[in-house]
Amino acid sequence: MKVLLSDPITDAGLAILNDAGLDIVYLPSGTPEEKQTAARDVHGWIIRSGTNITADMIQSSQNLLVIGRAGVGVDNIDFPSATRKGVVVMNTPDVNTISAAEHTVALMLTLSRNIHLGHSGLEKGEWNRHQLVGTELRNKTLGIVGLGKIGREVMDRCRSFGMKIIGYDPFVNQDMFRENEIKIVDLDTLTETADFISLHVPLNEHTRDLFNYDRLCRMKSSARIINVARGGIINELDLAKAVTEEKIGGAAIDVFT
Repeated sequence: MKVLLSDPITDAGLAILNDAGLDIVYLPSGTPEEKQTAARDVHGWIIRSGTNITADMIQSSQNLLVIGRAGVGVDNIDFPSATRKGVVVMNTPDVNTISAAEHTVALMLTLSRNIHLGHSGLEKGEWNRHQLVGTELRNKTLGIVGLGKIGREVMDRCRSFGMKIIGYDPFVNQDMFRENEIKIVDLDTLTETADFISLHVPLNEHTRDLFNYDRLCRMKSSARIINVARGGIINELDLAKAVTEEKIGGAAIDVFT
């Protein structure tokens, strides 16, 4: 079976694939055109987040049977085109659950203690101690948007800080959680109530620009928002405007459109 691997992985990962007897075409830094050419006669295609598989790529891959996404989201794959052609799309939903949750908490702590400002000042040879006064997480309200695996892991960790947890997810209800674990609310209530908002939803037609300028301005002026899910859930231009105008207290993001 011939398999295209179009994103970089470790040597150990590559060895596992080769030991499985697969004929690997390794193209970790190719252009979209080079990837499309390489995919024309493969049976399988493995990607991470650096490859966008378009409808044209799928259509021109005559022998393609399966696409494997090493990660959670599949928004970088033209899913409808794959379905129409009978190509199976698989992901690895548990691969980074703990890492993403811990990263979320790290960013939350960075915002609350102004660690980023201290680091930036030290790089300039400054120590503006009065600007570094932070806030405790204890007794603050965390609003989690999206209560899948990562959202729930964030919930568990932040409860240990003594935070009050509220959550919004149209696919869950209060009966799915233990008493006093979390309070399920609507999105407007979460937006207006939370001291910290953490996003853990996929990017689709319902979540794109979910937090636009209007919604950002409905947050507390001291509130911070964190996005380690997908770029596009927060409108980035609106976010920059809201932060510059001090409509919100800050933001931490590691995903972009």
